[in-house]
Amino acid sequence: MLSFRGAILLAGAFSISTTLMAQQHLYEYVDPMIGSEGLGRVFIGPSCPFGMIKPSPDCSSQPNSGWLPAPVPVNGFGQVHVSGTGGGPKYGNILIMPFSGNPDKLDQSSLRENETATLGYYGVTLKKHEIKAEVTAAEKVSLYRFTYQPKEKKSLQIDAGFFLGEQPVPDAREAQQFVGSEIEVVSDNEVRGYSRIRGGWNNGAAYTVYFDAVFDQPLSAYVTWKGKQLYPGKKLQFDSGEKTGALLTFGNNSDSLKVKVGISFISSLKAKENITTEIPHWSFEQVLQQTRQKWEDLLGRIVIDPASTIEQKKLFYTALYHTMLMPVDRTNENPLWISDQPYYDDFYAIWDTYRSSNPLITLISPKREVEIVNALLNIYKHDGYMPDSRSGNYNGRTQGGSNAEVLIADAFVKGLKGIDYTQGLNAMLQDANVPPGGNEEKEGRGGLTDYNRLGYVSYSFARSGNRTLDYAYNDYCIAVVAKGLNKPAIYDRFIKQSGNWQNLWRDDYTDHGAKGFIMPKDASGKWLDSIPYGEAKNQHPTFVYSPLSREFPWYVCHWCAFFYEATSWEYSLSIPHQVPAIIAKSGGADAFRRRLDTLFEKRFYNVANEPSFLTPCLYHWIGHPDLSSQRIRKIISSNYNTTHIGLPGNDDSGAMSSWLAFHMMGLYPNAGQSYYLLNAPLLQSVTLHQENGKDFRIIAKNLSDTNSYVKSVTLNGKKLEQAWIEHADIVQGGELIFEMDAKPSSWGTTILPPAIN
Repeated sequence: MLSFRGAILLAGAFSISTTLMAQQHLYEYVDPMIGSEGLGRVFIGPSCPFGMIKPSPDCSSQPNSGWLPAPVPVNGFGQVHVSGTGGGPKYGNILIMPFSGNPDKLDQSSLRENETATLGYYGVTLKKHEIKAEVTAAEKVSLYRFTYQPKEKKSLQIDAGFFLGEQPVPDAREAQQFVGSEIEVVSDNEVRGYSRIRGGWNNGAAYTVYFDAVFDQPLSAYVTWKGKQLYPGKKLQFDSGEKTGALLTFGNNSDSLKVKVGISFISSLKAKENITTEIPHWSFEQVLQQTRQKWEDLLGRIVIDPASTIEQKKLFYTALYHTMLMPVDRTNENPLWISDQPYYDDFYAIWDTYRSSNPLITLISPKREVEIVNALLNIYKHDGYMPDSRSGNYNGRTQGGSNAEVLIADAFVKGLKGIDYTQGLNAMLQDANVPPGGNEEKEGRGGLTDYNRLGYVSYSFARSGNRTLDYAYNDYCIAVVAKGLNKPAIYDRFIKQSGNWQNLWRDDYTDHGAKGFIMPKDASGKWLDSIPYGEAKNQHPTFVYSPLSREFPWYVCHWCAFFYEATSWEYSLSIPHQVPAIIAKSGGADAFRRRLDTLFEKRFYNVANEPSFLTPCLYHWIGHPDLSSQRIRKIISSNYNTTHIGLPGNDDSGAMSSWLAFHMMGLYPNAGQSYYLLNAPLLQSVTLHQENGKDFRIIAKNLSDTNSYVKSVTLNGKKLEQAWIEHADIVQGGELIFEMDAKPSSWGTTILPPAIN
């Protein structure tokens, strides 16, 4: 449990020289193992920021990240992984594994000990042959260093057919399927080939990971295989629909072996070029240091008080690290079309990341966020739709709305330059006007005809509840951009549609004293108190789903229920652009406060899912930011820590981590809108070193376990009565000072956060 007692020193700590902080590299506070076990599912191997290659031990074909804790054996080291994702696995391609002895069997799995993971580095001892395995990574190239026992035969397995999710997964539609692989021994120092796989969580088309592997010493012998048949001395195993690989043996002139593995989504020759460009040498330490410096440059954009505890530093900088693992920068690695625009993949999914991950990237590196948005527009230009999710160069799955709209609106209202917002509006209108066709999970808006005709998605479509809510907010984001581009007709249509969530708000429905909930409705306008599973597309007819309760087996078919991954208690409060309207429909401020209190006290709130991310801050809209801060502090202390199970749910490409980082600073964005809500910080000081050269500093004076309430706030020396600031305030640089106290004050009680009517 995260404890703040004794963690925050008194104001005198500010006299500590920031030079001392500079002597300690910020990357040293990153612990890749935080959230690696339990629900977190984070990637533990080395990676550059947004790096394309992500080498890591694969411990079976099941886990999304590839890694499982001991005593599960290690099969080898795959080169491509995702981080923190739920659902079925993806990637796990091009497995390599060191072993000792003769190349006469395919299973080279091993138990392990002395496992170490730090930023940019992973090391372990493979017990089967007492081999020390170490790996670091550049952008598109892994560098391995294997240390064998003296006088043991050095051997290496390269498995081009391995991938994650081959065995049955809970939802068979989310499994990956083998398509083909090829491997060739090119010379005494080089092996190349590819792995072609389809499916996975997004039900994607086939993707191909090409590789080139080079060694710092020549081969002495090799055996290739196809299927389960070994072929000594055969150089090439071409793609005939069977798995292929190679068992390689090296001379005994040294106890160590270094291997560079480059990957590409274009060709094996491109993978080789990536090696030549990124790692033209054999210095493991140089690659490691370069990768760490790339992270240091980004982590150093936000410097926290040097007097913060080690635990606070680990939580904060690991959260920043997790946020910048995905999406993946595959610029110049797009096999589908030629373009001079940035190309990013592994949006996994924007439904998860738009609320806090992308806004945090915007604070750390607005240039990177511009690239990400431009990549979405480039995908729209060539594929016809922006993705809500995308992996393996293929759109899908769309969990709810067309949430790329939120990223465009967020960039627009925060003044990010270098984006063609006219093209952005066109891409948004494609989502809003054109049904996606036969595969409504791939892209666009499923149930769009219903939505545009009825003003809501009827329950005959899966996930009709959260789709309606998402579309209403997506429409608000379209209206924001249309207004800024002086498109009044488009603005008028979509600002009206942004209220469509009210068409599923049932005023007369009550539960636990709360009045009004988002409930299912059929196409004729009839309300349903519960939904027989068989009544909606692809649903099982046996069960009954209640939108209000987790007691019912919604998880049996969570993908095709009325709500995705949450209940009506949560979703009925997930209207980020019209909070005052929810308050009014709930019976006013007092009733809304009771509703929020019930949500938290009855544990209807779920920190582990994104629809509830903004909910602890909703007290702001009834003039009680003190209660928001209370809830946030309790949520963090109860759900986040620095252990391997230190995340409350799937990290979802950094979503859980970015939520934490924002609240530790005392800020929280309402994505797609230009402001940040202010809460009691958990850190005594935070300095944002911005790309424009201006610094913005957040200071919490007299902060302690006792003084956890905001007494007053000043912005650049002027008293700030409101509990929110604009993004422009940060960009301009300056100083935000919280005066902390032991009891609530009148701060933030009169000027409420922005909202549309």
